[in-house]
Amino acid sequence: MKPQLTDVRGIGPTMARALEATGVRTVAALAKAKVEKVTAVRGFGETRAAEVIAAAAALLAAAGASRTTAKQAASSQGKKKAASSQGKRKAMARKPKAKKGKKKKKNDKKKKKKDNKKKKKK
Repeated sequence: MKPQLTDVRGIGPTMARALEATGVRTVAALAKAKVEKVTAVRGFGETRAAEVIAAAAALLAAAGASRTTAKQAASSQGKKKAASSQGKRKAMARKPKAKKGKKKKKNDKKKKKKDNKKKKKK
């Protein structure tokens, strides 16, 4: 049985109808489509369009191959996505957090000292 658009990861019934309205009616057509054509559909940015096109290609490859090959294609796609998200997490983890409490206390002490000096001069 041929895979349908809703079989592609990231495409539900609403997105399938939207893609069909732009002329993408099959999984094969989606796999061959350019990112620009898919981004013309409301709800698809460049990243999501590229992911859906890759998922459609993987689904086609899996449909033509054995069941074990289908699992390998799906797992390799998941590994790529996981690796990219881990890179983002590591980059975000490197940012130092500001220490608000200690700095505020130091500033308060400095202000008190300045105020005391002014009072003594008067």
